[in-house]
Amino acid sequence: MEWTISQVARAAGTTSRTLRHYGDVGLLAPSRTGSNGYRYYDDAALRRLQRIMLLRELGMGLPAIRDVLEARTDEVSALRAHLELLRAEAARTARLVESVRTTLERTARGEELDVDQVFDGFDHGRYEEEVVQRWGRAAADDARRTWGSLGERGREAHAAEHAALARAFAEAAARGDDVAAPHVQELVRRHHAWVSLFWTPSAEAYRALTRGYVDDERFRAAYDAAGPGTARYLSEAADVFAGRSLS
Repeated sequence: MEWTISQVARAAGTTSRTLRHYGDVGLLAPSRTGSNGYRYYDDAALRRLQRIMLLRELGMGLPAIRDVLEARTDEVSALRAHLELLRAEAARTARLVESVRTTLERTARGEELDVDQVFDGFDHGRYEEEVVQRWGRAAADDARRTWGSLGERGREAHAAEHAALARAFAEAAARGDDVAAPHVQELVRRHHAWVSLFWTPSAEAYRALTRGYVDDERFRAAYDAAGPGTARYLSEAADVFAGRSLS
């Protein structure tokens, strides 16, 4: 079965012009073009468009998305990685909905608000329970205060830097760059600085953290969504950095 460009655009909530642009830049070729010049899309094209839209939701630009799609040809594993990210985001969104609902009800009744409840579901608390279990309540509270002190622009910049680093590591991994190469080690330096907003890890702590990106399926899915093997590549590069710069 196949669909016209207008049918796909309408179902995806986008425009035919956008789909044509995706085709022009090598992101989404139609499955065929009719004698009348109309573009048609089959199941494979729909799956690819879904992946493009998911990566756009993660904040990736079109050149980075094209690199990810070219590097990751296994659609099943790619979709599994995206699914893990969406599940994590859905859980966070559910907490946000409950937080706003409770705030609305308490406000309507004239009741005092609970500061922890008001901000439940925002990114700073996504892994708070694990932080408390691993490093204690003081570390979790410090991280929350630091995150809150950044302000909206600071939080956006922090998230943008992480997304840029993930793309850069994915691109280096796809090229097969040596993890010890100067430009790769500069990426690790930036990553270590990004982590150090909340705490400054020692060599062993940094190694343990980045090994967790490989061992924990949630973190692995987050990084590997930028490209296959990104989490492991980052971990191996971080091991070199820790030995050279943190020991």
